[in-house]
Amino acid sequence: MSRLLIVLLNIFIYKHVSGYLDTYVPNHRHALDMQLYEDVLDPELCEKQLQYMRENNTLLLLEFLDAGIRIPRGIFKGGFVDMGNYFQCLEISNETPDFVVEGKYCTINMPLEQDLELPDIPGLPLRTELGIRLKDLAKEREVLYKRERKEGKQRDLLSSSPVFSLALCLPTPCTTREFLDGFVINTTELGLTYEDNYCRMTNDKPYVAADYVALGVFGTIILLTILSTSYDVRHTVIQKRDPEKSNKLLKSFSIYTNTKRLVVYKPVNGAIECLDGVRALAMAWVIVGHTFVTQMNELNANPSDLLDYILSLPSVWITAGPITVDTFFMLSGFLIVYTCAGKFTGMKLLRNLHFFYLNRLLRMFPTLAAFILIQASLLNRVADGPNWRMVLENTNACRMNWWTTLLHVQNLVNPLQMCLPHTWYLAIDVQLHILSPLVLFWVLGRRKRIAWSALVMALATALIASSIYNTINKFSSGPVIPSRPDDQEDYMIYFYLHTLTRCSPFFVGMIYGYLMHLYRDRKFIMSMFHAVLIWICMGVLAASVLYVSNPIMQLDWDNQPVDTLINCLKRPIWAMAVGWLVFACAQGYGGPINWMLSLRMWKLLSRLSYAMYIVHYPLLFVVNSMTLVPVYFSVQKSIFKFLADFTQSFLVAFLLTVLVDSPCSVLIKHVMGGGPRTARKPAVEDLPSKFGAQEVPVTVFVTEQGKIGKS
Repeated sequence: MSRLLIVLLNIFIYKHVSGYLDTYVPNHRHALDMQLYEDVLDPELCEKQLQYMRENNTLLLLEFLDAGIRIPRGIFKGGFVDMGNYFQCLEISNETPDFVVEGKYCTINMPLEQDLELPDIPGLPLRTELGIRLKDLAKEREVLYKRERKEGKQRDLLSSSPVFSLALCLPTPCTTREFLDGFVINTTELGLTYEDNYCRMTNDKPYVAADYVALGVFGTIILLTILSTSYDVRHTVIQKRDPEKSNKLLKSFSIYTNTKRLVVYKPVNGAIECLDGVRALAMAWVIVGHTFVTQMNELNANPSDLLDYILSLPSVWITAGPITVDTFFMLSGFLIVYTCAGKFTGMKLLRNLHFFYLNRLLRMFPTLAAFILIQASLLNRVADGPNWRMVLENTNACRMNWWTTLLHVQNLVNPLQMCLPHTWYLAIDVQLHILSPLVLFWVLGRRKRIAWSALVMALATALIASSIYNTINKFSSGPVIPSRPDDQEDYMIYFYLHTLTRCSPFFVGMIYGYLMHLYRDRKFIMSMFHAVLIWICMGVLAASVLYVSNPIMQLDWDNQPVDTLINCLKRPIWAMAVGWLVFACAQGYGGPINWMLSLRMWKLLSRLSYAMYIVHYPLLFVVNSMTLVPVYFSVQKSIFKFLADFTQSFLVAFLLTVLVDSPCSVLIKHVMGGGPRTARKPAVEDLPSKFGAQEVPVTVFVTEQGKIGKS
């Protein structure tokens, strides 16, 4: 079994070590100067430099060999990767009268299954037990892949046998083949086959338009922040004048005011306090799940142990992690009804529909646009490493497809080259927000029967349509199913990122939002027995949703009807359980759960949750890509790593909110003609965040947009 796990892990590892993006990226936009790699190649100069090192500078030759190729350690733990010494290689620079010998770092993919013409040397490892065992591994992997291969889908040698990913340090004018033939072994005579992966050189990150735009935009923001903060501090702190009499536009970029507004909390009558805890804990679950999952892109010394853990029952809190996104879909539907109902009628909504959409999009835009620019420019320059390919791919994706993310169509257009790939959630949520007036119009009327009919019909339509769609397409039941590796791409594009298959939690949330609206000013009366019974039922349903992620991860899982059933019911059931939690806590049936979720410590995390969601995933790739050597996986280490990832996401989100989101919120309100506040009982606290519970800022929309508030 352990050998089979090693083989399986290599399937997933190879998906992430095969060079850069397949999509075409013009050189003037590419994260690397691809023309530079072509220009430096010179076979004659390569031969001269190799000859120079062989005959005149063996110490330099040893330095190249020392920084380069090695046999990976821990092969039978799945350790097929060795990355040499990246920075040592790039630091090599030896000047001679005729040329300068500089280091170039390259990686190659070498299949284990080789038909080598080896000399008959007694005791040569590949002639003995090790060679036999490695060939057995190759055969096992080929059998495993053939088992799930789709009809008509062919694979090359590298993807049908275990692959070593090895590092080479060579002179810049040389190709890997010239270097190996000239220094190590004659690969042609030996019959050694391999595939070039990628190369890196010093100063290979050119400045492009995105870099200059980022410099101008963030330079302007810093300048405005300095001026605005100086004005605010002088007016409020030095002169001790009334802050209410200061110019709100002049202090819109003030760190002093924006930080104070972010961290100071005022009690709000009628607020659903438990939403802060739900949103903060869901955000933490997203980050811890991504911390574990992104380690499959990291350099692991024991990837078989990682897969062993993923297949085990104790990992269910990680493998079930994707369900937390449906928590946010439910909260979005809940809030859009609860905050609109009772404030205006369906006709008023239609008359102000342009504000309804515009306010939503503008409130999300600043943070999202700022981090797209950061990903397209700054993140590519903050660090480097031999595993930097994921940051490069993300940078290229944002330079090519930034517009799809800003338009919130990235789940439909170029989904495999998505800028900020985790923002697929925002795209679906915006699309559901755009469609929501089709249901809201009827819900906002005075007739409860019509409102309930519209809500039930919307949910039923979503469930029936998605069930038919799932049944026809026979999707797997998760994004990474070891028994169905070939189905991963189809599942992601046509199910996981599809609005139809993800909309049911949103409509469940709308139902709970309307129910909460009906009992806005009075308590929902039920006996303690019934409350406990419902809690138990919802707890069992939620636990079942979590548990089901374990059997589908097993290597022998093969049950398409159950896969279809899981895809159809798992998400609405989870939304129903979370919706009950919110409703019960708000109605006084939450007990200690409501106490915990309503603690003030969640408020800052809740306010920052939208920004944390935007920034955390790219930051994970930056940190993981800085890894220089394979790292040993353990659950304990991963938990400590999560704490570090969570902290850095919190800090970056705090800065982004204070410097970008808060100032832009003031400017947007001013431009859109924000009127005076009207008396109302808010559904939730007016926060600068737009994610989860606050991701539909309709309370701000109703009170701050004068036209709507007065209509």
